[in-house]
Amino acid sequence: MNIILLEPEIPYNTGNIGRTCVATDTSLHLIKPLGFSLDEKSVKRSGLDYWQDVDLHVYENFEDFMKKNNYPTVYMGTTKAKQTYAEVSFAPDAFIMFGKETAGIPEELLLEHKETAIRIPMAEGTRSLNLSNSVAIVLYEALRQNNFMDLENEGQLHRYKW
Repeated sequence: MNIILLEPEIPYNTGNIGRTCVATDTSLHLIKPLGFSLDEKSVKRSGLDYWQDVDLHVYENFEDFMKKNNYPTVYMGTTKAKQTYAEVSFAPDAFIMFGKETAGIPEELLLEHKETAIRIPMAEGTRSLNLSNSVAIVLYEALRQNNFMDLENEGQLHRYKW
């Protein structure tokens, strides 16, 4: 799986998403401009000791991302989409993109990808969910659809056995 963040602004969100990506063996793609430095303590703090293990790719802009990834199908997470994330079928190598925290994905880009624009259902009057939470919700649905791929499916107790 692949998560794409278009111009992320808040380092804590990106750190949390990086940690989720490590836990799910998912690549993280960041498209500039970034609202922070990747060297910032806050990114590493929220990503904990996982940040060093993130399969991280950074791009100058959206076209650079598309070109370097052979123009993949990109699912675009937005509050404006007609279909929900549960109504699409994600391939094992799906690319799922989310926009910056304050503005989301530009509407011009959404119109170019309207068939793959997806949303998370929310109560009327709610503007949006936290970016890190949104990524986790959609990513885990994509993983569920693919039988969680090679992820550990059985929990382990620390002091006892099941």
